[in-house]
Amino acid sequence: MQSPTPFARIGTRGSPLALAQARLVRRLLSEAHGVEEEAIAIEVFSTGGDRSQSENTTLSDIGGKGVFTKEIDDALLSGRIDIGVHSSKDVATGLPQGMSLAAFLEREDVRDAFLSVSVKGMDNLPEGARFGTSSIRRAAQALRLRPDLRIVPFRGNVHTRLQKLLDGVADATLLALAGLNRLGEEHRATAILDPEDFMPAPAQGAIGIAIRDHDDRFAEIVAPLDHAPTHAAITAERTMLAVLDGSCRTPVGALSGRVGEMLTLKGEILSLDGQTSFRAEASGTDATTLGEKVGRELLAQAGPDWAGQWGR
Repeated sequence: MQSPTPFARIGTRGSPLALAQARLVRRLLSEAHGVEEEAIAIEVFSTGGDRSQSENTTLSDIGGKGVFTKEIDDALLSGRIDIGVHSSKDVATGLPQGMSLAAFLEREDVRDAFLSVSVKGMDNLPEGARFGTSSIRRAAQALRLRPDLRIVPFRGNVHTRLQKLLDGVADATLLALAGLNRLGEEHRATAILDPEDFMPAPAQGAIGIAIRDHDDRFAEIVAPLDHAPTHAAITAERTMLAVLDGSCRTPVGALSGRVGEMLTLKGEILSLDGQTSFRAEASGTDATTLGEKVGRELLAQAGPDWAGQWGR
C-alpha cells in the first residue's frame, strides 16, 4: 500500500539549526492549514558547503553563498520538493531561474553574539588574541576595533564552533544571535554586540521560503507565513547587496528599521582589514527603491571597483 501524498515536501540542510528552522516552518504550515505535521514531509540534503569543511578554504573558494542552497534549489526546480527553507543570509543574490523567495518568517534578533570561554567582550581580549571566524564581514569589523587580533579560520555548524572554542582553537568568535536563540543556546553568548557598531549581514536572522515561480498552489500555501515587515526589510537589504555585487568575497553589513510605513536602511562596506569603511542610510516606503538608493550611494563613496581594490 502506497503512502499518502504529503501535503507539502520541505527541503532543508541537515544541520541542527537548519532542521530547527524546517520544523518551525512545518509547524506553522500545519497550524495555518489545519493539517497534521506528519502530513508535511521534511527531506534533508547535504550541500556542497556542508561537505567542504576544510578550515583552509573560504566560501568564495568553493563557490560562494550558493553552495549552501544548490542541492535544495535543484530539488525544488525538478519537483522533488515543494518548498526550500533557508537561512536568508545564505541565499545568493542572484536566484536560479524558475524560483523565488515567496515568504519570510518574522525575523529573529539580527545581532551578532560574542562568545569566549576566557573573556567577557572584545575589549577584554589580550593583545594578539586569536579571533575565530570564516566570515570576512565579521573579521573586518573585529579588525576595525582591534587591528592586533589574529584571524583564524573557524567553520562548521553552531555546535561545532562552540566545541572549537572549548578546544582552544580560538580565543573568541562571533555567531548570529538568531541561530543561538533557535537552538536554545543563547546562554552561550558572553556579550551581545551593538548592531550599529557590528552591522549584521544582509538578511541575517530571517528564514526564507523558496518556491517555484508560477506555482500558484504553493504560493497560496506559504502566504500565511509571510511577515510583511520582514519581507520588506529583506527585499531592501538583498537589493542593496545586488547593487554592490556583494558576495562572500566582500565585507557588507546591513541594518533595517521601521516606523509605521517608513522603512530605514543602513548599509556598510569595509576593506578586508577593517581600516576603511563607508556607510549610507536612506528611508522610504518602497523596499526595492530603498535598497537601490543605499547601494548606489555606497558605490558612489567607495568607487565601482572597490571590491577588487580592497580584496587584494
